[in-house]
Amino acid sequence: MKINENFLKIQSSYLFSNIAKKVNAYVKENPERTVIRLGIGDVTRPLAPAVIKAMEKAVSEMADEKTFRGYPPEYGHDWLLTAINTNDYLSRGVKLDNSEIFVSDGAKSDCGNIGDIFSVDNKVAVCDPVYPVYVDTNVMSGRAGDFESNSWTNIVYMPCTEENGFLPEIPKEKVDIIYLCFPNNPTGMAITKDELKKWVDYANANDSVILYDSAYEAYITEDNVPHSIYEIEGAKTCAIEFRSFSKTAGFTGVRCGYTVVPHELVRGNVEINALWARRQATKFNGVSYITQRGAEACFTEEGKKQIREIIAYYQKNARTIYEGLKDCGFTVYGAKNSPYVWLKTPEKMRSWDFFDLLLNEIQVVGTPGQGFGPSGEGYFRLTAFGSAENTDKAVARIKEYFCK
Repeated sequence: MKINENFLKIQSSYLFSNIAKKVNAYVKENPERTVIRLGIGDVTRPLAPAVIKAMEKAVSEMADEKTFRGYPPEYGHDWLLTAINTNDYLSRGVKLDNSEIFVSDGAKSDCGNIGDIFSVDNKVAVCDPVYPVYVDTNVMSGRAGDFESNSWTNIVYMPCTEENGFLPEIPKEKVDIIYLCFPNNPTGMAITKDELKKWVDYANANDSVILYDSAYEAYITEDNVPHSIYEIEGAKTCAIEFRSFSKTAGFTGVRCGYTVVPHELVRGNVEINALWARRQATKFNGVSYITQRGAEACFTEEGKKQIREIIAYYQKNARTIYEGLKDCGFTVYGAKNSPYVWLKTPEKMRSWDFFDLLLNEIQVVGTPGQGFGPSGEGYFRLTAFGSAENTDKAVARIKEYFCK
């Protein structure tokens, strides 16, 4: 018996697991101190009342033999697929068939699992800094090469720095799979329609596939920023899009998302949609009826209104963090189209050192930029997903300590 040795190449612990261990150890040693967590991107507001109402009704149905349901459809109930299609795409002028939408237990799972349908010989490109799942899952599958000089030899890193406005530049070499996330995690920066069109043109010209993570599209405030890559002409022939109910509707503890794979996306004379459908039918057993009814309720008029209020709550937190840090002399980015604030560490401090300083001195937790890739060193991420009270307290602590 042999194991998959690619797992031995990867770091033994996930970035956010490392953070949790550090924080838990500190709390255990300092029980009298209150730690404010603005690190992991987990939501804190309750689910919208419309969602709760729909899920409660679904639970009652499961208690009645006449309305009980067993295995869900592999790719999602038609009524949820139609709600997604109508509200998230047709409303923006994008025409999809329901068979191009696959409901799942979250964007993170799909972003990691999508690699199953692609050869390990493909060259992968990622933004740097980057959401760790994109890189780690390619390491696990054997597509990343070896880890040398703080990077993987078979992954093309596209630096996103102050100099280029934290937007990746088109690779000089040909790549096969391109991961893009906008609004971006962790930098919080968004991409315009004109800039995204350049990526679509590149992918179509080079027979590449764009894996587009739009988990934070609900936080977009600017008109020239696309909510979906399919708003860009030509995207259906080169892009797969991942969406999530987690940050939009607070489903982090419920688990629901979906992936769009257009029928027009063909590589090697094979329709990618058919491969993903086969993969899901074999390895995934669908999302629970109760969860899907909750997701459907997000698209009712009542649900939309309540969810907009929740998003506005987090957007206000983001502005509070952004403005508070800026007033204190920090160089900060993000917050406008995103629930994340990306800040430059003071005096070129290393990001993990800044993490330790915040935790030990003022009991505020964030995420070190180095954990997102080489270009993240010297930066730090704070999230707007805490309570308004804790967000205000965290900013007050930062200002008191750094604005002396």
